[in-house]
Amino acid sequence: MDRMLAVATAVAAVGCGLVAGVLLAFSISVLPGLATLPVPDAISAMQRFNAAILNPVFLGLFFGTAVSCTLAAVLAVSTGRGSPVLVVSSAVLYVLGCFAITTVLNVPLNDALAGVDPGSAAGAQVWQNFTDKWTRWNNVRTVAATAACAVLILGQGRSALG
Repeated sequence: MDRMLAVATAVAAVGCGLVAGVLLAFSISVLPGLATLPVPDAISAMQRFNAAILNPVFLGLFFGTAVSCTLAAVLAVSTGRGSPVLVVSSAVLYVLGCFAITTVLNVPLNDALAGVDPGSAAGAQVWQNFTDKWTRWNNVRTVAATAACAVLILGQGRSALG
């Protein structure tokens, strides 16, 4: 069980770090880059990005990280080994701060954007609403995934120290 906990914690930490990196890239490069384009071009590009990210690699990483965080938390609590408070805290950070925000807030914004004609007035209105809200929540989930990664690493280190 100790080995399984160590592996689940390490896998969760790597997953959180990778997801945080993907999300950070959107906040610091993709959305600022799109802001320099004419609105119809920006909408069209973001529609393509949103479609492209729905691939097995990203989805496996995104969902797999939620599973590995949850597994690590369950194992830490059930065995009482390592640093259960840190591991559970990191699972909460990722599952609520990244996974839940994505499914409840960012995905509906993506879906609304997917349904508009990029050249229409309605599309421009959806885009204005999209960029402000989507970026704000993307920043929250980036911080949550990064913090979850850091807390898992700290928890792993404490576990290794006894």
